[in-house]
Amino acid sequence: ATSPSNRARVMFRFKELLERHMDELSETVSIEHGKVQSDAAGSITRGLEVVEFSCGIPQMLKGEYSGNVAAGIDLYSIRQPLGVVAGITPFNFPAMVPMWMFPVAIACGNCFILKPSEKDPSLPLRLGELMLEAGAPPGVLNVLNGDKLAVDTLIEDPGVKAISFVGSTPIANYVYERSAHFG
Repeated sequence: ATSPSNRARVMFRFKELLERHMDELSETVSIEHGKVQSDAAGSITRGLEVVEFSCGIPQMLKGEYSGNVAAGIDLYSIRQPLGVVAGITPFNFPAMVPMWMFPVAIACGNCFILKPSEKDPSLPLRLGELMLEAGAPPGVLNVLNGDKLAVDTLIEDPGVKAISFVGSTPIANYVYERSAHFG
């Protein structure tokens, strides 16, 4: 995968692109979701805060070493990416909630599969395009459109090492129980 410094560069560039395209992005949310444009821009800004945080994550991933913590025992802490992780996000915040998930996962060295709500997928798709434009290699951020079948496929795929979910309690229970069964 990419080095921590390359991931940081991509995140900084992604942040710049989000800021440059704020009007377009908020208009997309407003048109497709129905939020007023100022509310849509506010939710994108809340996601942008996590992107800013993610710009500095590679520096926090260096691990630790403590020598001689007990007689003849040294302690090593090594942080490694999981591989492929996924996020299932709701219709009511098509920008903010995905950006709570994928920037952190990617900055930590993982590939991410974003499964947005089928009710308003345009903004998540645009975020994927902007990540490519920012320099993320193809396949680092993947947007998977679909419904329950797409969710079940992610849960059942042994290559998906972690799943994050934001949505209703009944669906959260479903994702949790099904994940526990296949995990």
